[in-house]
Amino acid sequence: MQSKQTIPHYYLSVDVNMDHVLELRMELNAEVKAQNIKLSVNDFIIKASALACLKVPEANSSWLDSVIRQNHVVDVSVAVSTPNGLITPIVFNAHTKGLAAISSDVSALAAKARDGKLQPHEFQGGTFTISNLGMFGVKNFSAIINPPQACILAVGGSEKRLLPADNEKG
Repeated sequence: MQSKQTIPHYYLSVDVNMDHVLELRMELNAEVKAQNIKLSVNDFIIKASALACLKVPEANSSWLDSVIRQNHVVDVSVAVSTPNGLITPIVFNAHTKGLAAISSDVSALAAKARDGKLQPHEFQGGTFTISNLGMFGVKNFSAIINPPQACILAVGGSEKRLLPADNEKG
């Protein structure tokens, strides 16, 4: 629990309407099906988070002794469960990659992680972490920041809900 002792933690929670993302995912997957590419919701979350880190550089920072370093690239660590525990392989330069490249990277890294074949440079040094437990039916959770990173995104599962109309008439 080094990170809980050395990095200040506070938690925020927000519900996000994923309808447009799910529609776009379905459309894009239909287009790339012939290429054996299948985009996951997590691929969209990685890309959106990487772009958000560019707009909010404080979230893409590292704690280094007595200074805070703002990173100029977004290397997203993605939490992967393995038989030996949790490991966070890195999608390097996620802010510059398209969804298909992110999907390919995540698939390859997750397979290497589960087989115990990740090299240290593939899981050490990310600038921002995403932990997604939504596929396991987890609605929300509090993730622990990976030192020296300053931020982690905990993603829970999606659910269909009836929402009031977002207009003046309700």
